[in-house]
Amino acid sequence: MTVRKILGALLIILIGVPILFGVTWAVGLVRATVSSEFLTELPREIIAEIPNRADEIFLAAQNENIVSDPGTRAWFQAAAKTGISPRDLMKTTGLQAWMEGELSASLGQVGEVLRGEKPLRSISINLKPLKEALLHPDVDRFLEGTMANLPPCDEKGLQAWQDLAVDRGGRHELPACRPDPAVAKEVLFRERVRAVRDMDDKVEVFEDVRPFPFHRLGITRAVTMASYLLFIIPALIILLGVFIAAPSPASRLRWSGISVMAGGIPVLLMALVIKKYSLWALNGGFFSWRAPWSNDFGELILDKLGWIPSRIIDGLFSPVISVAAIVMVIGIVLLALSSTARTLPKSAKN
Repeated sequence: MTVRKILGALLIILIGVPILFGVTWAVGLVRATVSSEFLTELPREIIAEIPNRADEIFLAAQNENIVSDPGTRAWFQAAAKTGISPRDLMKTTGLQAWMEGELSASLGQVGEVLRGEKPLRSISINLKPLKEALLHPDVDRFLEGTMANLPPCDEKGLQAWQDLAVDRGGRHELPACRPDPAVAKEVLFRERVRAVRDMDDKVEVFEDVRPFPFHRLGITRAVTMASYLLFIIPALIILLGVFIAAPSPASRLRWSGISVMAGGIPVLLMALVIKKYSLWALNGGFFSWRAPWSNDFGELILDKLGWIPSRIIDGLFSPVISVAAIVMVIGIVLLALSSTARTLPKSAKN
């Protein structure tokens, strides 16, 4: 009997519980990453907030009480003197209309497919309007106006701009001074052209679509339901170990409950800790350590846009927590049933 218990325990501890641990994580993350809320609704919220947040960052970066770096502050102060705000630039270049119109509509179509409201079909996001906005004449005028409002360059600043003009493959910080207009125009235009060249004309969300047998169910529900089938693997291994190690129904239920809880509780605790720590770090906890690479402008960006990674973290880990909680509850139920089985008279067990 002792040998059987050892063999059953080893099967459960070394194989069943680790697989249950991994499957619980996998199912939770699958639920998160294929959900329409995570893939489409959150990006649409971000799109709606971008103009307001950009203006807030643009205004706050000019304040020396918020951004102490004089170079960074000089760029934003020079840009403000043009009288053009980020929202204005987004409007005149057509970027805002594209984000709120075509881009938002494409994301809405993706959400309809994921929820099963529409059959699976090819969907792509057109990035040409974004590329056109980056090379729009109004961007040229904005940059030229910003450069005109910067203080003149000293010899060090002129040399830095010259280095930028020569080093075509570099990624250097732009000096906060006004160089020769031809040099500045060449450097800024080249960087925008490089960004546009490296960008695809479109992003394929669903491509080479073949008939999807569960299109009425929706990709989200179909993939999630399929992922739940993975629980069969650890369940069978744990069940085999339980039948090897435990001789009676009560002990089998007890072993099963303990094994299931051993696979679910660590996932629940890990997901809670990672989620809480990540949110604490994003809300300023990490920056409170004053890491050498941190800066005022980075903290400003985090303050204005910190809700985005916070929502992403919540969207990723909340499903993991809920799945782990369900696994833990199943373990508790099995333990409760084992207590009930022990209290039954011997004739009732037979």
